[in-house]
Amino acid sequence: MFRQATKKLVHRPILTSAAARWAPSRPFSADVTAAQTADAAFVEGWKKVIPNIDPPQTPLSFMQPRPPTPSSIPSKLTVNFVLPYASELSQKEVDMVIVPATTGQLGVLPGHVSTIAELKPGVMLVHDGNEVTKYFVSSGFAFVHANSYADIIAVEAVPLDRIDASLVQKGLADFTQKLNSASTDLEKAEAQIRVDVHSALNSALTG
Repeated sequence: MFRQATKKLVHRPILTSAAARWAPSRPFSADVTAAQTADAAFVEGWKKVIPNIDPPQTPLSFMQPRPPTPSSIPSKLTVNFVLPYASELSQKEVDMVIVPATTGQLGVLPGHVSTIAELKPGVMLVHDGNEVTKYFVSSGFAFVHANSYADIIAVEAVPLDRIDASLVQKGLADFTQKLNSASTDLEKAEAQIRVDVHSALNSALTG
């Protein structure tokens, strides 16, 4: 959506929507105590069919063990900030993050209650001492855990200082024109998404 307004970014497909399903059999928890192994029956069946290739691993296989919820609030918030194609922050200890949730700006400090928030186009702030790093995120989800961990998953994100303001304004004008001239519901929806993202980009740069 905002690829045209960013500098030196890798071109990748852009997702325009996100959905999540919550399975009752998998409770919301950050207390990962050990890497989970694959189902034994699946592994046995895999080896019968493809004996020369190891079975695939799930993301849980790569997760580091996390501490249980502490009895007292820690001084730092541990943040993981990932994109589909990269990890921006991994196990980063910070003072606070502020994410652009669909319900408004969400500030997360150490000891925050467990929360799931859907992200909207806007600026995410990472506070670490006197340093504040700003990212523009297109969409995604923030998972805040009771043990002072926060997992932030964005469809796309870029440091705010790498965005070209002139390209943002040009994109906003172009997509506003496309929205006004759209003749089908699909064209209107696609143009509206791009107008929303470029409007948020413009506000972030001028605000």
